[in-house]
Amino acid sequence: MITFFRQFFGSKLGLGLTLGFLALIAFAFASSDVANTGTFGGVSGGDRVAVVGSEKIGTADFFRSANSAMDQVRQENPTITMAGFIAQGGLDEVLKQMIDRSAVGAYAEKYGMRAGANLVNSEILQIGAFRGPDGNFSNDAFQAALRQQGLSEAIVRRDLADSLLARQIFVPALSGVQMPQKMAMRYAALLRERREGTVGFIPSAVFAPTGEPSAAQLDAFYKANRANYVLPERRALRYATFGVDSLDSSITPTAAEIAARYERDKAQYSAREDRTFTQLIVPTQDAANALRQRVAAGASLDAVAREAGFSTSRIGPMDQAAYANLAGADVAAAAFAAPRGQVAAPARSTLGWYVVRVDNVNRIAERSIASVTPEITAALLVEKRAAALADLSARIEEQIDGGVAFSEIAQQLGVQASDTPPLTADGRVFGNPSQSIAPQLRGALGTAFQMDEGEPQLAELERGANYIIFEVSEITPSAAAPLADIRQRVVVDWRLSEGAKKAREAADRVLGRMKGDTTLAAALAGEKVALPPVDNVSLNREELLAQGQQIPPALALLFSMAEGSTKRLEAPNNLGWFVVDLANIETPEVAANDPLIVAARQQLRGAIGDELSAQLTMAMRAELGVETNQAAVDAVRRQLTGEN
Repeated sequence: MITFFRQFFGSKLGLGLTLGFLALIAFAFASSDVANTGTFGGVSGGDRVAVVGSEKIGTADFFRSANSAMDQVRQENPTITMAGFIAQGGLDEVLKQMIDRSAVGAYAEKYGMRAGANLVNSEILQIGAFRGPDGNFSNDAFQAALRQQGLSEAIVRRDLADSLLARQIFVPALSGVQMPQKMAMRYAALLRERREGTVGFIPSAVFAPTGEPSAAQLDAFYKANRANYVLPERRALRYATFGVDSLDSSITPTAAEIAARYERDKAQYSAREDRTFTQLIVPTQDAANALRQRVAAGASLDAVAREAGFSTSRIGPMDQAAYANLAGADVAAAAFAAPRGQVAAPARSTLGWYVVRVDNVNRIAERSIASVTPEITAALLVEKRAAALADLSARIEEQIDGGVAFSEIAQQLGVQASDTPPLTADGRVFGNPSQSIAPQLRGALGTAFQMDEGEPQLAELERGANYIIFEVSEITPSAAAPLADIRQRVVVDWRLSEGAKKAREAADRVLGRMKGDTTLAAALAGEKVALPPVDNVSLNREELLAQGQQIPPALALLFSMAEGSTKRLEAPNNLGWFVVDLANIETPEVAANDPLIVAARQQLRGAIGDELSAQLTMAMRAELGVETNQAAVDAVRRQLTGEN
């Protein structure tokens, strides 16, 4: 998770610092304040978490940024909690990025760089979210986007100005970044590097105690590891769907309505003639007449057109009015006066003189009201259904705004309300992930996790056909599960934790035995308990990366060790300890024209840019001076997690 977060907030610099509108939104969300307590850097008050030079980073901004970052991470992991986010370093990363951002802006201003109003305006004009239907900047769209994200225009302009200042610094500084040829050759050689060694595993379960922990031991372990037992927020929903069956009046078209629609569209049902044409357009009347005469003499219209350097096109079927809109009234009149198979008298339009051959004539008889009644009835039924449902939904919206209860609205509609079991934000049933939720709820789930209890909402399921009304009937906040409810799980974790301590002692003993010429297998065999056999490893980096999955920690360690060394590594979740022994490293020569070198230079160019930008930012921070108010940071942390 934290990798995604850093990528989102870091906006690391390859050829320059990129801070777009999404970064603006990420740094500003909902307003909130933090209590003013303590002192900081000789300045009283706890309303700031850091000072960069003379620029203060307020606790309210820090709180907003943390919430916004949490929202962004939740898009990747809907069940992540604020406690989990903070435990994985999210809050520290937010503060670091805010300090870096302030340092870049303050440094730019210190040395006379400016981002004036006109330059900021030009950036705003380029943001797609602020454009109207015509593709141009729309102030209405601009203001609507700001309202939707809870931003003020001042915040947007300030952040855009900061991004412009950052570009002025970083783009020139990093524009010539290149990976040196010799370094690229070394990197390419590393990719071909082969490592041979052995990996042993000492599982915690082998050393885990079998007895029950005391109440004090279990309680202390639970409190120390409470974050591991945090349950995601759950919400139970009550919902009902309605459609045409819920309408309180008939929508069947009457005979009068059918007659009125027939009269309105009478031209559509009257007798008419559709024609299909082959046509070409020439610049002069003489040319048109000459082509017509040759066709009348038996030549092919397509052939004479090609000889004259023109091409024909097929048009229709269409009636005279439609053709007049396309080619002009005079051309249409001539084309509909000519018989089938003949070339009409040339007529002129704004494009030139038309030579038109009538390919087909289709005469359609007048349609009586009786013959079109089913067609009209169906069209009226669709229109009336949509209008009636729109009126009904509008009335329900008014009732919701007026505070009418969900149960009362459902009773008025005559629909049966349904209740869901507790759901998590990712659409799963809490405690039973294999159970599916009703399909009509999937679109409403995101909204449901932003609502308060007892506040119904209305949504359209199928345009003009079906709606859903729903409310949150119960909210269970994210919190650590009570120890009594998960006692057996905590006992298992305690045993593994205790076993992991013993496994580490065993790993140290194994390392001690290997100081001579003892092999890893022999050193493991020296333990009094049976341990898994060692794994022999022989891989080069290309083979390792080609596995296309997350690299196991033990192999990652193997490829970062010195030849002839032995190290231990803790396995995740107290599962045990790895002992990794690297016996041999083979690094083949790489030819100067090896394609891998070119690929390495391209790949590492971005990494060098990232490193240089990070170093440059650190230098700015050092020159300006940065003070952090840990008391205020802790206050924000407590407020975000709901601690007292």
